[in-house]
Amino acid sequence: LKHVKTLTKKEHLANGKLRTLEQLGIKDDVTEVKVMNEEEVSIRIEQLIIQCVTSILQGKGFEYRVPSRSTANQLYIPELDRIALKSDKITVRSFVNTAHVKKTAVTTRVMQLIHNVLNKNIHITKRDLFYTDVKLFVDQAASDGVLDDVACMLGCTRTSLNVVASEKGVVVGKLRFVDDGDPIDCSRMGAGGKAIPPFTDRLTNIESEAKFILLVEKDAAFMRLAEDRFYNSYPCIIITAKGQPDVATRMFLKRLREELKIPVLGLVDSDPYGLKILSVYMSGSKNMSYDSASLTTKGIKWLGVRPSDLDRYNIPEQCRLAMTENDIKTGKAMLQEDWVQKNPEWVKELNLMIRTKKKAEIQALSSFGFQYLTQVYLPQKIKRGDWI
Repeated sequence: LKHVKTLTKKEHLANGKLRTLEQLGIKDDVTEVKVMNEEEVSIRIEQLIIQCVTSILQGKGFEYRVPSRSTANQLYIPELDRIALKSDKITVRSFVNTAHVKKTAVTTRVMQLIHNVLNKNIHITKRDLFYTDVKLFVDQAASDGVLDDVACMLGCTRTSLNVVASEKGVVVGKLRFVDDGDPIDCSRMGAGGKAIPPFTDRLTNIESEAKFILLVEKDAAFMRLAEDRFYNSYPCIIITAKGQPDVATRMFLKRLREELKIPVLGLVDSDPYGLKILSVYMSGSKNMSYDSASLTTKGIKWLGVRPSDLDRYNIPEQCRLAMTENDIKTGKAMLQEDWVQKNPEWVKELNLMIRTKKKAEIQALSSFGFQYLTQVYLPQKIKRGDWI
């Protein structure tokens, strides 16, 4: 683990040089939210509704001013290596405008339901929220999207609304913590691991002997690592969101990284979507860029599977999949992203992938044996410090 220890020291030095939005002089150029308690959020909602009622009594109807979350309204901050939401573009939703009336009604209803949940001091899932008024929402995508709009308007994180997604991510390995009073030892959770709780603020007494965090894209690879007790041979914490990362897993990873101060190594498929998943953990998603400060984990290293690994580890031709036109288009689009261009090694790997038009899943390593991942591939990678 010599190279892991060296990486840890480098990151400690880098963390001491981190700058804030204020220091960068761009605080007023971006919209960022903060964590609020139930009372603070309730008061914000009440103030907003009072403004609406006042406007109605004046015969003007009412409207909501929502920060635009469009792709064109995103700003990449290279010094912080994350996406932020620009503050200069606002969408006005007016109840007296027939084009906006439905979404304005949905926004009002969602705020009413959130206010009710906050006053009861309980948490609900996004699915629960949808089923409270199916006739109005029609589709869950409508209520889910408005949740982010409401968080933006109120200036709070989405988790501060007490509306969460169902549990998706899991963790296993050298990690102990107390979850709402219950002691949890993640090294004693079997091959299935411990579900990552949606309320990370309830976790206390986080302890670990791990030297690094292994962030895995897929559940199948996670199960192999957990069943082989990889964390006993190489002291680590293994996390997966089983594909596209959810908010709880992203918050959990960020908290572990900040409290334990150990590096994060990413294990994803060798395709554009694997790299895209890493980018969401590291730089944030455009859909939730307003909350990137609490959801992003800086400095994640791409351990594998990388395009150059296909030849280096002699992955059989029959295990290399031909990239589709959509894959190639996605890969070329990613080459234009600021967070990719910042890392020349990532650019090199993506160019190799597009040039060869070949991709591979983590499971391609099983062609050499079911335990090749845990007994050969990862040990060699870690021993050589082979990450970018």
